[in-house]
Amino acid sequence: MASGPGAGSLPREVWVIVAANFVIAVGFGLVAPALPGFARSFDVGVAAASVVVSAFAFSRLVFAPLSGRLVTRLGERRVYLIGLGIVAVTTGGCALAGAYWHLVALRAVGGIGSTMFTVSGIALLIHLTPQHLRGRASGLWGTSFLLGTVAGPLVGGGLVKISFRAPFLVYAVALVVAIGLVWLLLRRSTLITTTGSDGTAVAPLRDALRDSGYRAALVSNFSTGWAVYGVRVSLVPLFVTEVLHRKPEFAGTALAVFAAGNVLMLLVSGRLSDRWGRKPLILMGLGVSSAGTIWFGLAGTVPEFLVATVVAGLGTGLLTPPQQAAVADVIGTARGGQVLAVFQMAADVGAIVGPLAAGLLADRLTFGWAFAVTGGLAAVAALVWLPARETLPARRERSHPTTQERVASEAQN
Repeated sequence: MASGPGAGSLPREVWVIVAANFVIAVGFGLVAPALPGFARSFDVGVAAASVVVSAFAFSRLVFAPLSGRLVTRLGERRVYLIGLGIVAVTTGGCALAGAYWHLVALRAVGGIGSTMFTVSGIALLIHLTPQHLRGRASGLWGTSFLLGTVAGPLVGGGLVKISFRAPFLVYAVALVVAIGLVWLLLRRSTLITTTGSDGTAVAPLRDALRDSGYRAALVSNFSTGWAVYGVRVSLVPLFVTEVLHRKPEFAGTALAVFAAGNVLMLLVSGRLSDRWGRKPLILMGLGVSSAGTIWFGLAGTVPEFLVATVVAGLGTGLLTPPQQAAVADVIGTARGGQVLAVFQMAADVGAIVGPLAAGLLADRLTFGWAFAVTGGLAAVAALVWLPARETLPARRERSHPTTQERVASEAQN
C-alpha cells in the first residue's frame, strides 16, 4: 500500500508545471489560428504556408537528441527555462517579420527552444510523479494544455481581426509569464535534485527500443504528430475558409471545439489508464481519432464539421495520457532524457511530413484525401499496438521488465 503524499495526491511541483503548461498553451492557441493565414499574407500557396508549421517541427526533430543529453547533464529545470526563453524571443520576432522567409527562420529557431522545454517538462513530470499516479498526472498535463488551447484560439481569433501579428506579441508575453512562474515556485524545490547528485540510473535508449510497448508508442505518437500538431494546425484553418467558406476567425472556434473534446476525455482517460491499463485506452483513442479525422474531409456543412471535430478531439483525449504514461512505465525510475527525446521526435517527424504531404494532397486532389490519409495513419498505429505488451506495472508480465529493472539487474550481475 502506498503511503505518504504520493499515495493519493500529486506533489506541489507537479501542479506548478501543469499551471505553466496552461500558460504556454494559451499562447500556442493564440498563434495557431493566425499562422497559416499570416504565411498566406506573403502571397504563398497552401503547401508553402504549411512549410511554416513544418519548419518549427523540423527544428524540434533535429535538436531533440541534444535536448535529451542537455536534460541529463544540466537538469530538467534549467533546460526547461532556457527553452521557454528561446521561444519567447523568437515568437516576439515573428510579429516583426517583414518577409515569408523571416517567418520560416524565426519559427525554425523557436522549434529548438520548444523541444528543450517539451522534453525537460515531460522529464520533470515523470521524475516528480509517483508510479501509480502517472496516468492521472499525464491527464492533468494534457488537460492544462488543452484548456489553454480552448481559451487561446477564441482570443486569438479576435486578435486576428486586429492584425495577424498581434497573437505573436501576446504569446511572447505569455511565455515570459510562464518563465517567471516556474523559476519563482521551483527554485527551492527539494524534490528536484541536482543532476548526478542522487545516483539515479540513466535509461538506455537501446533497451527501450527492445520494448514492444515503447515501439508501439513511437508509431502512435508519429500519427498524433501528423494529425494533431501538423495537419490540424495547417489545414483545418484553410479548410474552414476555402471549403466551408467561413471567415478566418472561425478557425479559432474550430480549434477550440477540438480542444474541448480533448478536455472532456483527458482526465477520465488518465485515471482509467491507471486502473485498466494503458493499451485498451490507446486502442480506443486511435480508433475514435481515425474516424473523426476522416469525417473532417467528408463534412459538407458547418454543423457536421463541428461534430466531426468533437469526435476527433475525444479520440485524441482518450489516447494521449495512456500513451505518455506507457513511455513513463518503460523508463521506470531512471532518468530517460534520450528515451523521451526519441518519443518526441516521432511526433515531430509526423508534424513535419504531415502538413507537407497533406498540403500537396489538398492542392492536387482534395481536402478529403488529405484528411483520409491522416485518419488512416491512426488506424495503422492501432494495428501496431494490438500485439504490443501492456506496460502498466500492476498488469505487465514479469517476463517483460521495465528499462530501469533491466538496468538494475545488469548492475547486480
